Amino acid sequence: MNPSSITQRVLAAKALRGFGDGFVSLLLPLYLLDLGFTPLEVGVVATATLFGSGLLTLAIGFTGGRFSDRSLLLAASALMLATGLGLGGVTTFWPLLVVAFVGTLNPSGGDVSVFLPLEHALLSRSVANRDRTAMFARYALAGTLSGAVGALAAGAAGAAAMRWMFVMYAVIAVAAALLYRGLPAQPASHEAAPPSALGPSRRRVYTLAALFSLDAFGGGFIVQSLLALWLFQRFGLSVETAGAIFFCNGVLAAFSYLLAARIAMRIGLVKTMVYTHVPANMCLIAMAFTDALAVVLALMLVRALLSQMDVPTRSSYVMAIVTPEERAAAASVTAVPRSLASAASPALAGWMLGLSSFGWPLVAGGVLKIGYDLLLLAMFHRVKPPEEG
Repeated sequence: MNPSSITQRVLAAKALRGFGDGFVSLLLPLYLLDLGFTPLEVGVVATATLFGSGLLTLAIGFTGGRFSDRSLLLAASALMLATGLGLGGVTTFWPLLVVAFVGTLNPSGGDVSVFLPLEHALLSRSVANRDRTAMFARYALAGTLSGAVGALAAGAAGAAAMRWMFVMYAVIAVAAALLYRGLPAQPASHEAAPPSALGPSRRRVYTLAALFSLDAFGGGFIVQSLLALWLFQRFGLSVETAGAIFFCNGVLAAFSYLLAARIAMRIGLVKTMVYTHVPANMCLIAMAFTDALAVVLALMLVRALLSQMDVPTRSSYVMAIVTPEERAAAASVTAVPRSLASAASPALAGWMLGLSSFGWPLVAGGVLKIGYDLLLLAMFHRVKPPEEG
């Protein structure tokens, strides 16, 4: 199959899933509160989804070489379908928690799922080194922009859409599966898979995974569902207003991906990640200390323009500093922290919000993420990708 056809299918599937994630992440906290759940229980559900996704993603990274990318993506789509149908059919805490753990539900509004490493590996094989960052910018753009539209749609539909959101999630899974079905069927290897697909780049990948763990743990305090919950509690926003806010955030974040690719060409991938991330997290901390909604919204918009520039640059950087044979495993091992390491913090954030409407989760998340930025710059500023050599 033509490489451009592969990228078009992957980008289209990413956009579909992004719409579903944006829609569900905004309505999910309202749905759970409507069922009688406490803020702590909302956080625990978010923790379960992230923890389960992380374990599954890690398993894919180490065993996925035995199966074709298409087969694994189709299996993930089937799990997404089952998640939508399962969550739509249960209303009590423990059964819902189990479905959240084994399923693909994403409370963050961004992609932290099993799809991520599989799609990263496919895209990396489809472009030259000089085009890699721009490709990942397009990939992130597709997901974030459609996620913004999903949040806007959720706000427009309001509470009446809550009973239908899981049905829509299941329908999106079917549509994504049809796109993945058109990908080339690579034959599965008949040789025994090694215990780890990582080789000469193992130390770099594990060090990055540890750093990304810190970033992800901080990010778990401010997943979109819990940020929406804070806005609902602190300012009494309606779901319609929140939907419009997250739509604007998503549009700015999507624009920033294209800007990130241009900045990275001038100053490098690592500096782009750090120099945009630090001021974004300072905005996050400042949001907690103001009672003026207009100021909070202004800080949110500035943060949205800066905070996601590290998404395409981080993906491109990981794929650049490992060998082609290690890319699938490297994508999994470094993506897993976005689920596993962030799994504990949503429950902590829900507990904090249950005690007070003050933005303690924002402060905790911002401080941890700035610490990650400084460590990344100190440890990897001399490790250059091929195009920066």
